[in-house]
Amino acid sequence: MPVFIGRDREVRRCYGFDEIALVPGNVTVDPDDTDTSMNLGGIRLRIPFLASAMDGVVDTHFAVAMGKAGGLGVLNLDGINTRYEKPREVVAQIAAASPEDATCLVQELYREPTKEHLVVERIKEIKKAKVPCAVSTIPQNAARLGPIAQKAGCDVFFVQSTVATVRHQSSRYTPFDLAAFVTKMKIPVVVGNCVGYDVALELMETGVQGLLVGVGPGAACTTRGVLGIGVPQVTATVDCAAARDFFYKKTGRYVPIITDGGMSTGGDICKAIACGSDGVMVGSAFARTKEAPGQGFHWGMATPHANLPRGTRVKVGVTGTLDEILFGPSRLDDGSQNLVGALKTCMGSIGAANIKEMQLTEIIIAPSIRTEGKLFQRAQNIGMAKS
Repeated sequence: MPVFIGRDREVRRCYGFDEIALVPGNVTVDPDDTDTSMNLGGIRLRIPFLASAMDGVVDTHFAVAMGKAGGLGVLNLDGINTRYEKPREVVAQIAAASPEDATCLVQELYREPTKEHLVVERIKEIKKAKVPCAVSTIPQNAARLGPIAQKAGCDVFFVQSTVATVRHQSSRYTPFDLAAFVTKMKIPVVVGNCVGYDVALELMETGVQGLLVGVGPGAACTTRGVLGIGVPQVTATVDCAAARDFFYKKTGRYVPIITDGGMSTGGDICKAIACGSDGVMVGSAFARTKEAPGQGFHWGMATPHANLPRGTRVKVGVTGTLDEILFGPSRLDDGSQNLVGALKTCMGSIGAANIKEMQLTEIIIAPSIRTEGKLFQRAQNIGMAKS
């Protein structure tokens, strides 16, 4: 049904996590019998969780811990870890800065150039622990750092930008050729970020092994406020999942999609997968772990931009260990801990034995899902009503 916001200006209604709910199934499954694994570029992950390539979330220590837990931590090769010999000391400066000074300090610290020998060193630190190693760069640095990372033993290479397209145009420089890069690389390449059916399809046709979905939903991201762009994650995920399914029918090649950002609770993660995602990339939930380098602070990848920052440093606090955030026991009442337990319990309740079955879940529009019957929680600012 068409909707108009003014004369001859038709728009489409889109949905976010707080506006939908999942319908319990006719059959239920023991949560302990559910399979939460996903395959990314030939690497089997026991849990469909990726930690965002943000300096307050992932360093080599966290990447190792995440890998041992069964997920994947993605290290930002454009960040602090490849600019400084002792990155945790630099991150501590950012954590200690006042809110007024944080962005300027981040911009200043990120002026230090990336060092190729540190790229190699960081990758080897992760591989030494015998866990999969994933790294990320912006498109401008991919051609230079990709072969170095591959030679050092990296398992998956992420190319990330605020908005990823195949047909980038510029009169100032030669645009990054994603298809040529994917062909040249001998390890899987994952690209992001996107939010639409057509662009997702074009990106898959380049040969990428995975696709990140989401523009601006992250807790530390200000893209939607600064640029006014973005699509709520439910609609973005559904659209990109449709592109994945069409591409699979057309070519026989399955390209997993990963919802990236905007998920603060186990319920959000369950909804993302039900909407068609094969896995999720999470930042703020992992920034709250004791293992994260940010000491309870979290900032977006575009925060250091010298001219137009599209992120900010946010305080998320330290609420538990990585093991508690992923597997419990949960010590908080807001759904931000035991995320794997929440996923498995949800799968059992809707009757899904694995991720593919969960993608078939019935979804309803339910804008009152967070408020219905929650009068006391709202009045006391607890549970689902926490601000």
